[in-house]
This record gives sequence, structure tokens and C-alpha cells, in this order.
Amino acid sequence: QVQLEESGGGLVQAGGSLRLSCAASGRTFGSYAMGWFRQAPGKEREFVAAISWSGASIVYLDSVKGRFTISRDNTKNTVALQMNSLKPEDTAVYYCALERTTSTVAAGTRPGEYDYWGQGTQVTVSS
Repeated sequence: QVQLEESGGGLVQAGGSLRLSCAASGRTFGSYAMGWFRQAPGKEREFVAAISWSGASIVYLDSVKGRFTISRDNTKNTVALQMNSLKPEDTAVYYCALERTTSTVAAGTRPGEYDYWGQGTQVTVSS
């Protein structure tokens, strides 16, 4: 089993920044992609960003390109999401997810591709 723990959420004004972190523990051997998803009230869970094991493949939701940056540190089993120029529409619960994969360059964009999930952290952007 793998446990994921997010941190770094909070309340910020529009235009501000937040940095989310996620630490993986447990059976973290082998290669895996990491992703961030979000879910706003009354909406489906939405892909935000993903990064492959090697870091060679990074994918973003179009609406966050140029504002969000995903990164990972395999020595610490962590992944981060730096969020700049935040907008009220970014308000949601953000979830960290881990996808076991034999590929070092694959990074899924669909929730069903991920094997483990964190408990989520609230991000609220006020206008």
C-alpha cells in the first residue's frame, strides 16, 4: 500500500500564489507517475497536472498552463504543485495521486489511471 499526504492548501487572494506538496510513503518502490487533480463543489474531479517518473513528460490542464508548475523529487518521494496567478475558478479541493507504471515517461491524465489518492487539501481563491 501507498499513503499520500498533501499539504499547503489555504485561502489566498486572486493573483496570489500557493505551493502544494505531497509526500508518498509505504510501498513506493518501482516507477510511478504523480498527478494533481481538483474537484470543485458540484463538479467532477478534474485533471490539473501530471509528471512522469523521469520528469521527462509533464502535462497540464490548458487553463493552468503558464501559471502552475509541477515538480518531483524521487529521492524524497515527493511531488509539488506551484500555483501562481491564482484565479477564483481555481478554488477546489486538490488531490495528489500516484500511478504505478512500468514506463518512466508515461503520465496519466484520467482519474482511473491512478492507483492511490491523498485525502485532499482545500484551495480557496477570493476575488
